[in-house]
Amino acid sequence: MTMSLSTVSYLGATILFILCLGGLSNQETARRGNLYGIVGMAIAVVATVLGPHVTAGGLPYILGAMVAVGFVERGANSHYSLGKKLARLGGKVRQGRDIREVARDVMEKLRDQLGETINLTVREGDEVIYIERATSNRMMRVEQVIGSRAPLHVTAVGKLMLAEMGDAFIRAYIKRTGLKQYTSHTCNTQASLLKAVHDASARGYAFDNEEAEIGVGCIGALIRDANGDVVAGLSVSAPIERRKDEWAVIMIQAAAKISERLGYIGD
Repeated sequence: MTMSLSTVSYLGATILFILCLGGLSNQETARRGNLYGIVGMAIAVVATVLGPHVTAGGLPYILGAMVAVGFVERGANSHYSLGKKLARLGGKVRQGRDIREVARDVMEKLRDQLGETINLTVREGDEVIYIERATSNRMMRVEQVIGSRAPLHVTAVGKLMLAEMGDAFIRAYIKRTGLKQYTSHTCNTQASLLKAVHDASARGYAFDNEEAEIGVGCIGALIRDANGDVVAGLSVSAPIERRKDEWAVIMIQAAAKISERLGYIGD
């Protein structure tokens, strides 16, 4: 197949535009959706590099192509913003990063703000594994050991992870595990677990109300990657008498910030 010089130029300009736009934008600007200046800079770079092969009249075709494939979005007054597809592509590049490094400063700020231990967990089979923590310096505190495991049904983030898998998975999970009861508060029937999971999914956050250990309460939220897949859970653990329900909003915001760093931009 042969292509004309103009076709090659437009393809090259398109690719260069994507690279320039992705390189010049930043996460905070992308979050605001205000990339008019960034787009202008990218167009200027394209025009400078490709010179006579791209005319002023040809640049709208580049933008049009970007809009058509979802790399750029056009708003009112011909203002352009970074498209969700391009943001997700950029997120894929960042997926190789260690999630502990991505989350650590957020976790430390949460610990300082709430005064309680913050946990980062990932799912492996029917359990969550604690892979990072920011430990409270209080004398009386909850402290999870890195590398320790817990069944999905007794943890806050575990319930949210179960919700992601759907009811069929949950019923199979119940058959596999038997819903071992750790305390009198543990969900140990299909009806109680399904209700807890559905309620958590509807809220966007979940509680552990002394379900794994008497006297300990948690609030958890999920972390997603650029594809929208759940990659980890973020939770705060505290003595039940110190845990405050209003922390849920703070946990959701913190999980969203980490997700954003991984390239997730929401629906």
